[in-house]
Formats: sequence, structure tokens, C-alpha cells
Amino acid sequence: MPLVRIAIPTGKDSAFAQMLSDAIQDAMIATIDVPPDDVFQVLTEHQAHMLRIDPGYLGVSRSSEAIIVEILMRSGRTDTQKRTLYRTIVANLEQRGGIRPQDVMIAIRENERIDWSFGEGEAQIAPK
Repeated sequence: MPLVRIAIPTGKDSAFAQMLSDAIQDAMIATIDVPPDDVFQVLTEHQAHMLRIDPGYLGVSRSSEAIIVEILMRSGRTDTQKRTLYRTIVANLEQRGGIRPQDVMIAIRENERIDWSFGEGEAQIAPK
């Protein structure tokens, strides 16, 4: 049930967007046990002045093609699972889209089952 937000520079086509979506979804399926049909993603394009990413923060050399991936998911994954997810996302994006590993920032936020409603005003996955 992750909700994924992907911020990208403007000028990308639909094939690029699909590649991003698939690469990230496949990584989540492989590493944190996300079901294949659990796809909730928002991709947004930003002009350079609206997507401000430091080109050298923490010694990582980023280009103007850098992207930000935010994953909101329920808590419970281990640090090892999260680290494996980071590596798998970056590897998928590099292999499938030629995106430099340095150009991928990933942030995870966690919440609980009660924090999700998938429609109808109900908390479908929360304990009753």
C-alpha cells in the first residue's frame, strides 16, 4: 500500500514515466513484499526553478536530471529491507533508463494501517 511520489525535471515523455513507475514498483515488489496490483503513484514534472536539488549535498554529485522519490508506507519494514529497496530502485533505474545512481534521492515516510482509506470513507486495512 505504498503511495509513491516521483518528482522529475520537465521534458520527459510517457515512456520515461512508465519506466520510472515500473522500475520503482518492481523494486518494491521484490524487496518489501508489495503486491503487484498495489500501485498508487503520482509523477510530477517540475521546471528547474521549481525542483531545487543541491548538486553536491553529502558529497553526492547530482546533475540537472536528478529525481526525488518519496515513498509513504505503513511501518514495519526493517532497516535491511529499506536499504535493499534503495539499492534495487537505483539499480533498476540505471539499467532500464540510464539514470545515474547519484541522481536518485529516495525518502521513506511511515504510518499505520489506520492512516489509509482506499475509498468509500473507510479504513479498509485498519483493525476493527
